Amino acid sequence: MNIECIKEKLSYAVGKAERVTSKNITLPILSCVLLEAKDSTLIIKATNLDIGIEIILPVKVNKPGSIAVSGSVLYNFISNITNDKNITLEVVGGNLKVSTKHSESLIKAFIVDDFPNIPKIKNGTPFTFNTPNLIKGFKAVIYSSSVSTIRPVLSSIMLASEDDSVVFVATDSFRLSEKRIGVKKHKEFNQILIPFKNVGEIIRILDDVKEDVNVFLSENQIAFSHNDLYITSRVIDGTFPDYKQIIPKETKTEVVVLKQDILSGLRISNIFADKFSQVTFQINPKEKVFKITTKNMDVGENVNNIDAVIKGEALSISFNHKYIIDCFQSIDSDSVSLSFSDTNKPMIIKGVGDKTFLYLVMPMNK
Repeated sequence: MNIECIKEKLSYAVGKAERVTSKNITLPILSCVLLEAKDSTLIIKATNLDIGIEIILPVKVNKPGSIAVSGSVLYNFISNITNDKNITLEVVGGNLKVSTKHSESLIKAFIVDDFPNIPKIKNGTPFTFNTPNLIKGFKAVIYSSSVSTIRPVLSSIMLASEDDSVVFVATDSFRLSEKRIGVKKHKEFNQILIPFKNVGEIIRILDDVKEDVNVFLSENQIAFSHNDLYITSRVIDGTFPDYKQIIPKETKTEVVVLKQDILSGLRISNIFADKFSQVTFQINPKEKVFKITTKNMDVGENVNNIDAVIKGEALSISFNHKYIIDCFQSIDSDSVSLSFSDTNKPMIIKGVGDKTFLYLVMPMNK
């Protein structure tokens, strides 16, 4: 293999691929990027068996061929070259020689045949997603996923089609996020469960893409394709909890408050929270009082009076501060509504005037 290419484009592509590589001691090939040169293109591949990526670059191919090298070594070397615009990759003695006008390195190669295949979804018609909206949907819910993999369906992001939208949902059983995003060229599909760790990588890889992306589905894979970029992720085999059953059907108490006011109150309250991060909402519609209180025997106590519009019945209910504050990053509205149906039922948080996002938080047992 012998190719010549533009350093910036190669660095950009290898940087995206290198993020997917794995530091797997038993399978060192997973730490590699596979470079395949043919027909005036360089195909760069990487996978950790959970997620795979393929990027195609236009290059000058003097001699076709393929080689697998450490993704981190190749990326760190290329990204630190500052004085050269062009770069040459050449297989010399079974290893990869990387050279520019001012610099030259020889990088140890791995056995190409050991590199796993990256699955391609060839059947079915894709649907089209505006990439910034796709990322917005993922970011709106990903923090609600469980970090534990004991129950894989809870450590995933669920996607489902509803009417002309795709619904993104995540839950760790203590809180739940739901975001609805409109899609182009809509396609009906059942639940898709993507591991949340893979979703984090998909967000980072697609974060600078502003155009539409095609989404392909199969029984055990989901793939995203944009121009010369292809990402595929395994999906989890399982059934997501029927979360709509736990969304309260009625509201006995509602509080409407400025987002920044409640954020400030929660941050101050957390200074005085106990080891369980407990904060208590005290709501009194008759006296027009909405208080956030915290108490810690080792630190002290705090009461925050928040200006709010209150309707319904008086209520005192406690929550984990961390489970509440996360959701405000997903709300664009200046004001938020907090809805309560009982002291032992979840609180619902929505942006005022926003029907696309819903956040549910379970109360703490007293």
